[in-house]
Amino acid sequence: MLSKNKIKLINSLTHSKYRQQEGLYIAEGTKLTETLLDAQRPIATIIATPQWLSAHTLPPSIEIVEADESEMKKITQLSTPSPVMALARIPTNQSTPNTPEGQLWLGLDNIRDPGNMGTIIRLAQWFGIDAIICNKGTVDCYNPKVVQATMGAIAHVNIHYTALNAFIATHQSEQWPVYGTFLEGRNLFQESLSASGMIVLGNEGQGISDEVAKEINKKILIPDFSGEGQKPESLNVSVAAAIVCAEFRRRTLG
Repeated sequence: MLSKNKIKLINSLTHSKYRQQEGLYIAEGTKLTETLLDAQRPIATIIATPQWLSAHTLPPSIEIVEADESEMKKITQLSTPSPVMALARIPTNQSTPNTPEGQLWLGLDNIRDPGNMGTIIRLAQWFGIDAIICNKGTVDCYNPKVVQATMGAIAHVNIHYTALNAFIATHQSEQWPVYGTFLEGRNLFQESLSASGMIVLGNEGQGISDEVAKEINKKILIPDFSGEGQKPESLNVSVAAAIVCAEFRRRTLG
């Protein structure tokens, strides 16, 4: 049975303060839950309908709470309740990695929209980018809306929060260049690109901040092909991320 205390705990996890306090985040839905299980990510509790539980064999370390459809409606973050919700453990080894050489990573400078953040995490997995370094103003990757938007990629990408400008200043080198998207940048499709380094993406409205921009040594631009008088205002940051990541991988792995 789903207790009042458990319902209170789940509802509290929609807030960053309580996620950090409890060390837990919400992952709702069969795909997300199965992905976390397959990736052997630590899960504290699974709340699910009897039908879902009967179709799955779960590790004995996980607390199992059986709930009917009416109870699932009390805890769902979705418009239509899923038959399963996992309370997964936030990784405790959140120290920033210090050996990026030879790898292609993403840097996120104050991305605020959960949908954009989740999509970028999905893109990182798709393009074989296993680490994202985020400025501390970036939306929490364990926000339920972000987790949902990752479609399970949250289980496969390492995400770290730190002072992005300081991280770049410490790690940037000729072997590990740092690229950023700017209106005054060089044409992405004509610029030489490295197989390793960092691609920095800026805030949806303000772009890359001045403190991060001064550390970037490779400014790139996705050119506009719309024609004179038809220029759109800007590209969505997750769309821009897809274009840039695809071009890096096409040129450096193709």
